[in-house]
Amino acid sequence: MEAIVLAAGYSSRANAFKMTLPLGQITVLEQTISKFEGLCSRVIVVTGFQAELIEEELARISRKKTYSFQMKSVYNENFNQGMFRSIQKGVSEINAPTFFITPGDCPVVKKETLQILKEHLGHVGIPSFHCKGGHPIKLSSDVKQKILETNPESNLRMVLNGFEKQYIDVDDPGVIMDVDTPEDYQKAIDYYDKAIFGF
Repeated sequence: MEAIVLAAGYSSRANAFKMTLPLGQITVLEQTISKFEGLCSRVIVVTGFQAELIEEELARISRKKTYSFQMKSVYNENFNQGMFRSIQKGVSEINAPTFFITPGDCPVVKKETLQILKEHLGHVGIPSFHCKGGHPIKLSSDVKQKILETNPESNLRMVLNGFEKQYIDVDDPGVIMDVDTPEDYQKAIDYYDKAIFGF
């Protein structure tokens, strides 16, 4: 199994480049990537805006030798034309029959959630918390093919509408938490501190 992490966006609402903001002892991006340890053989990070900062961060993560999966970054030269082009760029690198896909700013998902998703056998598995779908999602090679065949002006939702989607209830508010704004970032810090330290 492999994973795609989307890290090409502008962070325009975050007032900072959110991927390299600290969360605990590591960055938002590494928190997101770290959850795939032991579940994926390879993590593909799609870069765009501030690609050089992401490359530096990935190099730093690699030097730690903390993770057993391979990491590969791919640059989406059309990152300013929407997220679907980044998705297509990442999906074109996938070799495994199934894969996860997540934005890079979803750092507080529980690893147990990914383990549950990995067992899911359908084409589209979406974690759900209190009836609200979130990330990461798990997709099959059939979905991969459809993504690659779809007009770049489209979006992932349109592609997934052609498949039976299964929502998997999880006890994990992290699946619907991202770091779009400074307020979101503070919520992620508070949630992380409570989960780790109990306060």
